[in-house]
Amino acid sequence: MTNKFELNPILQKSIFIIVVLLCLSSLVSSPVALVGGFLFVYLFGHPFPELNSKAVGLLLKIAVVGLGFGMNITETLEAGQDGFLLTVFSIIFTLVLGYFIGKKLKMEKRTSHLLSSGTAICGGSAIAAVAPVVNANEKDMSVSLGVVFLLNSVALVLFPVLGHLFELSQHQFGLWSAIAIHDTSSVVGAAYAFGDEALRIATTVKLARALWIIPLSLVSLYLFKGKGKSIKIPWFIFLFIVAILLNTYLPIPELITGSITTSAKSLLVLTLFLIGAGLSVEKIKSAGWKPMILGLSLWVAISVTSLLVIVSVY
Repeated sequence: MTNKFELNPILQKSIFIIVVLLCLSSLVSSPVALVGGFLFVYLFGHPFPELNSKAVGLLLKIAVVGLGFGMNITETLEAGQDGFLLTVFSIIFTLVLGYFIGKKLKMEKRTSHLLSSGTAICGGSAIAAVAPVVNANEKDMSVSLGVVFLLNSVALVLFPVLGHLFELSQHQFGLWSAIAIHDTSSVVGAAYAFGDEALRIATTVKLARALWIIPLSLVSLYLFKGKGKSIKIPWFIFLFIVAILLNTYLPIPELITGSITTSAKSLLVLTLFLIGAGLSVEKIKSAGWKPMILGLSLWVAISVTSLLVIVSVY
């Protein structure tokens, strides 16, 4: 990609580090961080492209575990119960709908399944877990990730606006974002922009949803006859649960737990900046129109359906 402005490498790195520090302050919101990351790389280029993906994965896990120190086990279980039936329904609905739309579009079966899996559970994580099980190639993965990545970015900015427009409660928005947004990072980012209660509910429901990667991988293993393939388990979710238990049952001073959760939220904003920095015009163009139609159709369908259910029941 040709950048709009060519900067001296030292100046480029210096500005990038300054923006990173701004993201760690309380001056930048999560949607601004995401859009800012994309615009920075579009205008000036990325000084550390080889580290971006690894940093996103690590920082997101640390941020999510840190958020656990601001939660109580009783409230967490209640939120998980509220989201359980919605989660089961939405996963089955998305996978079945994705199969039929993909067939109608005459898409390659593996690409269709990867996109449906990413929409049904947790975006890039689900795609990364299912891809080796179904023997997906690099193109299948890159197309699926590109579509999910783009829709995640739109959702992070759009959902808080729609939540206020529809006058959703904190509880309703937390559930909706956890069900209808793909990646954990964008779910947490959108909920964080909406409010603290929404953040607690969205994080809990989304991480419980992410555990469905395991049965989905097993089903995919059977459907695609992928013998001898390993299944990735999102272990950091168990650390998140440990953090909640520690916060609930140990007399940890609020000063410490408050500092941890505040730092976790700052790391989340930085993570979203780096996610934006990893999104390029080339990735968007390379996705193609069929995968984009499938991804958009599934996203709109689950967003509208889950919203109607949540507004009616909760």
